[in-house]
Amino acid sequence: MADQRWRKSSRSTTNPDCVELSITPDTTAVRDSKNPSGGRLRFGWSSFSGFLDGIRSEERSEERSERTSRQKG
Repeated sequence: MADQRWRKSSRSTTNPDCVELSITPDTTAVRDSKNPSGGRLRFGWSSFSGFLDGIRSEERSEERSERTSRQKG
């Protein structure tokens, strides 16, 4: 997989703590951008979709919690 193309989110330009993705017809691989030769996670399409859904759900939960805290404060 040496010829894989990796990309970093455009949202991570100011944050060095991020991950990179490599998308192929069969899988999506994820690696730590600070350690590109380190370990990688590989997901099939349905697993990766579930992974993203979990992240989005957690983000929404954190946003709701922050709004509630601001309203109480």
